[in-house]
Amino acid sequence: MKIIEIKERTPLLLEKLLCVWENSVKATHLFLSDNEINNIKPYVPQALNSVPVLVIAENEKGEPVGFMGISGQMLEMLFIANENRGQGIGKQLLQYGVKNYAVSELTVNEQNPLAKGFYEHMGFTVYKRTELDEQGNPYPLLYMKRD
Repeated sequence: MKIIEIKERTPLLLEKLLCVWENSVKATHLFLSDNEINNIKPYVPQALNSVPVLVIAENEKGEPVGFMGISGQMLEMLFIANENRGQGIGKQLLQYGVKNYAVSELTVNEQNPLAKGFYEHMGFTVYKRTELDEQGNPYPLLYMKRD
């Protein structure tokens, strides 16, 4: 497993990361319908292009199996391909973010208890909750900080 910071965000890389995103979301965001996922999907490449720091985890074949985006000290996104979950990739990525970018804050969907548990295991605690997500949809968000 290799952790790589991405400087050049090529269309091919963005396409591969979009596949990782979709695969991950379908496995972990069970509260979203296929239609809702398809509505969000067009915005993912935009988000990948605009996040200041993009870090990917590559397998031995050089294919991305996970990625995270960081802005300031905020973890903006962290997605792991479903078939690679439970292998410590998320932990490696998050530790990289904490070590190299002092990542200390994030938001997580309340309806994604596995992610919430993972972040708690990594030292984050909930300090705020909202009823709606950033787009105004009825998906409560938990705001978490790391001491």
